[in-house]
Amino acid sequence: MANRIVLTNVDAGYGAVRVLHQVSIEVDEGETVALLGTNGNGKSTLMKCIMGLVPVDNGEVFLEIDGQRIDLRGRPTEAIVNLGIALVPEGRRLFPKLTVEENLLLGAYRAEARKTMADNLRFCFEAFPILHQRRRQLAGSMSGGEQQMLAIARALMSAPKILLVDEPSVGLAPILVSHTIAKIRELKEQYHLTVLMAEQNFHQAVKIADRGYIIVHGKIAFEGRTTQELSENALVKQYYLGV
Repeated sequence: MANRIVLTNVDAGYGAVRVLHQVSIEVDEGETVALLGTNGNGKSTLMKCIMGLVPVDNGEVFLEIDGQRIDLRGRPTEAIVNLGIALVPEGRRLFPKLTVEENLLLGAYRAEARKTMADNLRFCFEAFPILHQRRRQLAGSMSGGEQQMLAIARALMSAPKILLVDEPSVGLAPILVSHTIAKIRELKEQYHLTVLMAEQNFHQAVKIADRGYIIVHGKIAFEGRTTQELSENALVKQYYLGV
């Protein structure tokens, strides 16, 4: 079943503060698309608009499934999750006083995921063996890298087709960033996922992205149809490559 997310001319923000300005992006089935931008440029707000966590003031946000267009504007977040979209939020947002396994099981609350809960749990433990070893440990007592693994695994427990990953490198040591990014690529291939990843670490993002967008001050400043186009763009050279 083909899945595709489209945002067209989206304006959004918080109260009187406008964060996104006429933002248009597309994420096609099977792609890994990077949304690149430094802090405060609207990456997280865009992710939250897709998930129904931030209302869209103007424009369109919709999911295409085999040619059927489903408007995501105005839908509650749980309904969007039920359509097969999952978010790994910035900062992980775990339940620190619950165990690893309890956090994972909470990720499987949608009806479709409950049918395959045991299989998904087994898959997550195989993908992240440390989580199996620490399944009885409180999530809040784990290291930052382990918590990031748990946040990704919790999203996978909802059996998504589309995975949104917001700033997976934040707060992690460089070696853990590389491991996390590589694991996202591995899971994408195993799970046949479509991935939109918001990231400010350009060098890591392009390792797994098929193409990407650069967002500056809430506007899409550049769309790279390949990672090479991104690498050659003047904004990337200025902000990320020090040229």
